[in-house]
Amino acid sequence: MTAKPIIALAMGDPAGISPELTAKLVALDEVRRRGRIVVIGDRRVFDEGARVAGVTPELTAVEQGADFDEQPGDVLFLDLGHLDPARVERGVASLAGGQFALANYKRALEFGRDGRVDAVCFTPFNKAAMRLARSDYDDEIAFSAEVVGLRTPASEFNVLGELWNARVTSHIPLRDVAAKLTGERIQRALKLTDSCMRNAGFAEPRIAVAGLNPHAGDGGNFGREEIEIIAPVVAAGQRDGIAVEGPFPADTVFLRAKGGAFDAVLTMYHDQGQIAMKLMGFDRGVTLLGGFPFPICTPAHGTAYDIAGQGIASTGAGRAALLLAAEMAGRAAALRN
Repeated sequence: MTAKPIIALAMGDPAGISPELTAKLVALDEVRRRGRIVVIGDRRVFDEGARVAGVTPELTAVEQGADFDEQPGDVLFLDLGHLDPARVERGVASLAGGQFALANYKRALEFGRDGRVDAVCFTPFNKAAMRLARSDYDDEIAFSAEVVGLRTPASEFNVLGELWNARVTSHIPLRDVAAKLTGERIQRALKLTDSCMRNAGFAEPRIAVAGLNPHAGDGGNFGREEIEIIAPVVAAGQRDGIAVEGPFPADTVFLRAKGGAFDAVLTMYHDQGQIAMKLMGFDRGVTLLGGFPFPICTPAHGTAYDIAGQGIASTGAGRAALLLAAEMAGRAAALRN
């Protein structure tokens, strides 16, 4: 691999801000300094996004079988030629849009799987469009694991600067959360959090574990999951050398983490952490898929159908996603060498 990591950037949902956001991101000097970007999509969709964004980034066209190391330029473009922009209505989830995003992402994952790129990023997807294109589409974790052939645990992490949020359960109905909370599942999430954060450069990540119930169960008055399931995992993690504490009430633990007491909060379900993280930095947050053999990052926000085509999409979270991917990929390469 070259000195700068190579990052595949899959264009996301074409009906939202993804086309203009992709164009804006590859026009950023900082992004191009930190990594070589391989944009995957349709050049016509990208060019329309660039027009909306008011940028004219320099691109080098490449073929699917090209050795990216040998190509000139900081931003390469793989044109799959699979979507006429005239087929896309802004702000409307569609089969064509879902097929476009899935094809781009699948190709990016294949490049990561085959060692042709060091990391994968993507601009926002629309879940409804993805399910129109693939009825059994669950989420990015399951799809990515299928393409890559991953057989070990993986999870989503939300990253806001130096603060991370991990979760035990993710995209499941709230009514099913308590039944899914086993000691084994929590322990697996804890170990994966510690491992991924070390891969990102934390020497000894300090992890707080949130309780499930109000006031972390209030000593058993509001539920016993904290006493019978969560606390034993925390104690076992401490014996294994993980810097973990808890369980803490979920309504105050993020205040302590924001104040610097912890590097990460492991929550029991999706919105328990997502709400806190997005309130603290919606336009800067990154979603990292951890547990894969290469970093996979995306902005934590969605497709923003309401502002698509206006050229006002913020690059904050997308920039942070690309820079985190570059940092993690560079660290992994240094460890291999």
